[in-house]
Formats: sequence, C-alpha cells, structure tokens
Amino acid sequence: MTTYDLLQMLGYVFNILGLLVCIGGLTLARRPDRRLLGRSLAVLGFVIAAAPVLVQLFGLVEPVPVGALPPR
Repeated sequence: MTTYDLLQMLGYVFNILGLLVCIGGLTLARRPDRRLLGRSLAVLGFVIAAAPVLVQLFGLVEPVPVGALPPR
C-alpha cells in the first residue's frame, strides 16, 4: 500500500474530524468571551479537513500514475 492509497483512505476521517472541530469552534465563537478561541478552533478544523488536499498540493505525497489498460 502506497502513501497515496493511505491518504485516500484517511481522507474521510480527516474530513469528518475537521468538520466536527470546525463546528465546535464556530459554536464556541458565539460567546463573546470565547470568540478568539472559537475562531482559532474553526480555522484548525478547516486545516484538518483540508489536510489531504494540502499534502498533495505541496507535493509531500505524489499520486501513483495509472497505466493504460491493455487492449482486449
């Protein structure tokens, strides 16, 4: 299993976890005394959810080239 395959499988986990952290941060940001903490958590949740795409964007994980299918 390549790191690209592992990243594809864990992408759903990162998206769900990031979404939950982001929603928790936005809920916390509604209170005036916790606004900075809530916004920081919301940004952190977005970064967690976007981590698989960002890793590929920065070139840390290269996609595996798919060869052409052989003729039948």
